[in-house]
Amino acid sequence: MKTIELVNFIDLNNKEKEMILSWRNHPNTKKWMFAKSDIEKKDHFNFIESLKNLEDKKYFLVLKKTNYIGVIDFTKISNDSTHIGIYKNPNIHKVGDVLLSEIINYGFNSLKVSKLIAEVIEGNTKAIQLYKSNGFEIVKKIQLHSDKVYIMELSNLDNNL
Repeated sequence: MKTIELVNFIDLNNKEKEMILSWRNHPNTKKWMFAKSDIEKKDHFNFIESLKNLEDKKYFLVLKKTNYIGVIDFTKISNDSTHIGIYKNPNIHKVGDVLLSEIINYGFNSLKVSKLIAEVIEGNTKAIQLYKSNGFEIVKKIQLHSDKVYIMELSNLDNNL
């Protein structure tokens, strides 16, 4: 029995879409996002609808058994790399490793990319530690909008030629 399920955003029902929007707009989530303001319901629903026509972005709601634990995403998907994103259900704790494990598995085994790229705001020490403990390395530091951001990468040595 599979304990983790990835639900593509394009297959979500309205209740699930609204739940994700509440997570994304939660103060503990949005403080680590590049867009710090609340996202409107109409814009959120339109974004999810737009994913049906995009091949370089994939967003998933992650279920562990029957619990919604978070969201993982893949953007700028190319033949060799993808940018990744992650945020958890703000009402639960200690699921970062599970979410990141799903990112690594899906990125390397389903998308078949050789590199995962994360952009992490400098002060987000929990995320930086999570990535480092799973093999990611800081490759550079940049200024993005008003944030100082670490670019972190994980290479799949099995896929490297």
